[in-house]
Amino acid sequence: MSLIHESAVIHKGAEIDTNVEIGPFTVIGPDVKIAKNTKIQSHVVVDGKTTIGEENIIFHHTCLGSAPQDLSYKDEPTELIIGNKNTFREFISINRGSLKQEGKTQIGNGNLIMAYSHLGHDVTIHNNVRIVNACNLAGHVTIEDNAIISGATNIGQFVHIGKGAFIGGHSGIDKDIPCFCTALGNRVKLKGVNIIGLRRMGFDKKDISEAVDYYRMMESSSLSPRSFCDDPEAMKEYQGNPIVQKISEFIKNSKVGIPSFWS
Repeated sequence: MSLIHESAVIHKGAEIDTNVEIGPFTVIGPDVKIAKNTKIQSHVVVDGKTTIGEENIIFHHTCLGSAPQDLSYKDEPTELIIGNKNTFREFISINRGSLKQEGKTQIGNGNLIMAYSHLGHDVTIHNNVRIVNACNLAGHVTIEDNAIISGATNIGQFVHIGKGAFIGGHSGIDKDIPCFCTALGNRVKLKGVNIIGLRRMGFDKKDISEAVDYYRMMESSSLSPRSFCDDPEAMKEYQGNPIVQKISEFIKNSKVGIPSFWS
């Protein structure tokens, strides 16, 4: 059985699994699916074609699955898909997708989205991401596993944040941030390698040390980062380093480019 408060509004057609808790004055739309053991507190709105996985916690006054804030949107049946074991704190808004991409906004597993944050249409959040209070993500942003976005950060359209990246607070992000790197500022600049994050992810100390050396060599090189990563001579001593290979691959595949280095 599910625990649904008598004041909650559950539209006909909504699919509510077992052991779901829904608090007072919450509204669940007709095209919503909620899997077992998810807890939704009071004054929450879940709208549109929205699928919520297992064991999520959704705090007060959150709005999930509302229409994209895009003038081209014409009420198409786009989606918001949420995985398992995520926590959404107070006053979060997440829009469903648009036809400009795949029609889906997607949230993976184990993420923590803190209060007053907004995730726009067609955003993709992978797994174990931390988005701190009052962050704003424009449409089509991608954030990979284990990234941390510090408070009051704004991320522009089509920006890609790599795995294990760390973004300092109050940053304005208009470029891609490579995997395992730190960045901050408005406009954002690269600050170094996320050593603490790499240690937490269990990478070898030798590989981390080599990655720091690689970053410093790239920073001081007369070559652009992309050219540095394409240069066999510059890269030859890092061929066996999984951290360096991941950063290098990210830089070479970046569509909007990466920021300049912190001076």
